[in-house]
Amino acid sequence: MDRLFKAYGRLLAGTDMRFIRYIYDKINWDNRLIVIKGAKGVGKTTMLLQHIKRCFPNAEKALYASLDHLWFSTHTILELAEYHYTHGGTHLFLDEVHKYKGWQQEIKNIYDSYPKLHVVVTGSSMLKIEESLVADLSRRHRLYTMEGLSFREYLQLEQVAELPVVPIEEILHNHFTLASQITSEVKVLHHFEKYVKFGYYPFYREEGDGFFDRLQQVIDTIVTSEIPAVSNIEYDSVYKAKQLLAVLAEQTPYTLNISSLCNALQSSRNNVLKLLDLMDKAALIRRLYASAEGMNTLTKPEKILFYNTNLMYCLTPKADTGTSRETYLASQLGVAHQLSMPAKGDIVADGRWLFEVGGKKKGFSQIKGVEESFVVADDMEIGYGNKIPLWLFGMMY
Repeated sequence: MDRLFKAYGRLLAGTDMRFIRYIYDKINWDNRLIVIKGAKGVGKTTMLLQHIKRCFPNAEKALYASLDHLWFSTHTILELAEYHYTHGGTHLFLDEVHKYKGWQQEIKNIYDSYPKLHVVVTGSSMLKIEESLVADLSRRHRLYTMEGLSFREYLQLEQVAELPVVPIEEILHNHFTLASQITSEVKVLHHFEKYVKFGYYPFYREEGDGFFDRLQQVIDTIVTSEIPAVSNIEYDSVYKAKQLLAVLAEQTPYTLNISSLCNALQSSRNNVLKLLDLMDKAALIRRLYASAEGMNTLTKPEKILFYNTNLMYCLTPKADTGTSRETYLASQLGVAHQLSMPAKGDIVADGRWLFEVGGKKKGFSQIKGVEESFVVADDMEIGYGNKIPLWLFGMMY
């Protein structure tokens, strides 16, 4: 037990309070059981420690522990909860829960047996977290999903500018004023180019030139460990998943030809669609359907994008510019809005706002006559009319 408390103390002392992720103020920290899921490296651990440092003058009332700590090889979460509660603890923060076998049952028991103990759990394995919540913790927990850095957060973390969150309606109808104000102080296109390649995951600051190596390790962990752990797909699913990512990385976004994809992978239609479903849930790719209502595991998506642009550039240094633009827009819009594939244009949000994405010379011919349609243009600081600069959508969270 002493080792856990020493580790907790060291981590807390070294926690930087200067930058706090967007989701912090959205979490109702008073809930008895909070589950925070998100891709590895988006900042979940740091946020837990920041919350303790900010809200617990007496840090012994709270306890942080990572469940991949060696202590848990011979002890249980229930033992830790019992000790903490009987010694005056009120809040328990458990990190990397997916690495602890049977965590969901023990968390359920703690919730039922210690009504005055608040528990927050986080997990990087989005597949395992989602599967476990459905099976064991329904109706008990409050779930939050933590995304990677927005372009707005990246600028703040780089100490370039501290900008407010701007809702989509404000961007659509007041973008000229917003962009004019921001670009008068910030050379946004210079920073935007960097963000698109390596700014989504906060660990880029630690890794430097080794960023893509670290991100490749994250991808490999998902493909080789997490997908096989939760699926009943064919034995060679690991190889097929890697092959599928390679195929997607080399292609521009298009209306998906599932037959061609099955032939390229030498795999069945159902197996490919299941792989796509698992990779979507693991935040590797994003599927776009003709309508939100048509989404399910064995329905063919109309278009596939990577979940964020950093993944694209990690897998292929010569990422297609058009794909990168659409991927960026989807990664920023998709946090708060339901996306689908329109008959005209590239992306529609909430079945209402239609977007055609391109360079600064992109025109309106493909979406002509469509109400609430917009051209989203790269390589421009300030737009006009219904033509909005691409980077500005990074202000939404």
